[in-house]
Amino acid sequence: MNTVSLIGRPNTGKSSLFNRLIKEKKSIIMDNPGITRDRIYGKVTFNNKTFHLIDTGGIDLSNEDWNDRIKIQAEMAIEESDVVVFVVDGLTDITENDRSIASILQRKDKKVIVAVNKIDNESRKENVYSFYELGFEKVMPISVEHKLGIDELLKEITSEFNENPTLPKDDILRFSFIGRPNTGKSSLTNALLNEERVIVSDVAGTTRDAIDTKFNYEGEPYIVVDTAGLRKKGKIFESVEKYSLIRTLKAIEESDVCVLVINAEEGIIEHDKHIASYALDAGKCLVIAVNKWDTVKDQDRALKEWKLRIRNEFQFATFAPIVFLSALTKKRIHTLMPAIISSYENATREIKTSVLNDVIGEASLLHPAPSYKGRRLKIYFVNQSGTKPPKFTFSVNNKGLVHFSYERYLENTLRNNFELEGTPIVIQFKNKNDSE
Repeated sequence: MNTVSLIGRPNTGKSSLFNRLIKEKKSIIMDNPGITRDRIYGKVTFNNKTFHLIDTGGIDLSNEDWNDRIKIQAEMAIEESDVVVFVVDGLTDITENDRSIASILQRKDKKVIVAVNKIDNESRKENVYSFYELGFEKVMPISVEHKLGIDELLKEITSEFNENPTLPKDDILRFSFIGRPNTGKSSLTNALLNEERVIVSDVAGTTRDAIDTKFNYEGEPYIVVDTAGLRKKGKIFESVEKYSLIRTLKAIEESDVCVLVINAEEGIIEHDKHIASYALDAGKCLVIAVNKWDTVKDQDRALKEWKLRIRNEFQFATFAPIVFLSALTKKRIHTLMPAIISSYENATREIKTSVLNDVIGEASLLHPAPSYKGRRLKIYFVNQSGTKPPKFTFSVNNKGLVHFSYERYLENTLRNNFELEGTPIVIQFKNKNDSE
């Protein structure tokens, strides 16, 4: 997937543009310059082309403490990008900050688009021409506030991107270790490989990048990806850690299975759930691995307690298999690969339409959908419309009658009758008479 970054001095409207493009209020917007100090990431789809978008802090030449850090982060965002959108303020003349940023960009071999913001009427369009002085071929007028020129900007951004981008991939199952720093992801990688392929250290955050390694297991090839630990956003201080985040998100996108590694010494925290959600949002299989199990006393009793705790804390991922192991001693390490492999097999499983309809038909007879204003949901037909993750399309009389509790009942029915452990599933409803 391609990556695009928004670069510019403070208060030109980068964060507003970022929110407009990702269609949600993710970046903080205030009139005070310099509010966005760290890079913020989102995903944008336009005309069937999807790309990562990075919002950066405004680059300022003044000597406030955090400006050097913002410059470093912005340069890293530029390095990570295929296209850079240089956002300038169309209501002002070119500033020294603008020229400084232009100088940085001219040293990079990147496609640069100058987006002249706040051009919301004909009289202001004359202001655009002066920005050609910055030395870039593509200069485009936009108004984020009034939604002017946004589609034209997106067309230019994505003009060289592939439609429906797919990563070059062979048939080898690829899985990644994800989780907070110092949970033992690198040690697990080494335990699987039986060699010190990845640097292991007690210092949290040793792995700064996603590292791919090919290996064989029972005669079959696999690729394991060790990713940098994901910290809470409020705790990402070092610019290099922000660089690690986008790499980890890309590693998740490229993976078939994500293994969330939890530290048995520290227990479960809220951020573990956030990290798991990255994998599920990407439609990836999920395995939960509790590492450092050698440090746990009374393991038989603790195992039952941990399973109950995980199911309570990860109620959105009750389908994920749980393994308990120790990378250090390699105890129970043999339980990991079977869980990964079976999860992937379940994600690629195709279920016969006739069997599917028999199961759903019986379930809807046993427990009919609740009525709403005298009307009741009727399921006419169901078919599996995709894999990785499995997708099921229900043809119904009126999809507006679907209650979330009944959708959950249908999902549980599918999971109870078919082998779908380890994979999320997608359920969609369409009205019987709809063409789409």
